[in-house]
Amino acid sequence: MEEKEIRDELASIRNLMERSSKFISLSGLSGILAGVYALVGAAAAYLFMQNNPVPRRMPLFEFWSNAANVLLILFAIAFIVLMASILTAFILSSRIAKKKGQPIWGKTSKILLFNTSIPLVTGGIFIIILLYQGHDAFIIPAMLLFYGLSLVSASNFTFSDVKYLGLLEIVLGLAAACVPGFGLLFWALGFGVLHIIYGSIMYFKYDK
Repeated sequence: MEEKEIRDELASIRNLMERSSKFISLSGLSGILAGVYALVGAAAAYLFMQNNPVPRRMPLFEFWSNAANVLLILFAIAFIVLMASILTAFILSSRIAKKKGQPIWGKTSKILLFNTSIPLVTGGIFIIILLYQGHDAFIIPAMLLFYGLSLVSASNFTFSDVKYLGLLEIVLGLAAACVPGFGLLFWALGFGVLHIIYGSIMYFKYDK
């Protein structure tokens, strides 16, 4: 067997091994749309906060009552963005998986979901603790940090490109912690702009 044939055979085997051990049906377009959803959500949150400021000088009970209402609306916006992103990713990734003959809910995707969920669930609990302790300024940095950690963890079971998005999210989270007054801006950059850039790269690299 010629050397070229051997190389082709090894490349084919390596490709089959990667397909069986990694979830390769992630949709770049879903990343772009998730970024758009996040920017729309950030704009809605900004407009809401502009029209519903929480005065700092008021009786303690009234302050926490107003702050809780504002935070509830902001969390509702974030939840809607999250659900829309998950639903879009599921629909578009399902289409890609069908084309590639890969099950959307197989052993690999289950492992991917498990390893992604650990940092996300931990981060969710930590954010609840921050909220309970009154450290509102560090909620968005925590979101970015734990989301970044989940992406780095997920990169072992899908495209390696995901790792770089995760590292950038971590850097943004640390930067947001240093200037907490600009949390919404960092949220828009991390979940909006970075997702659009990452999704575009993934779309032209793998989806086309």
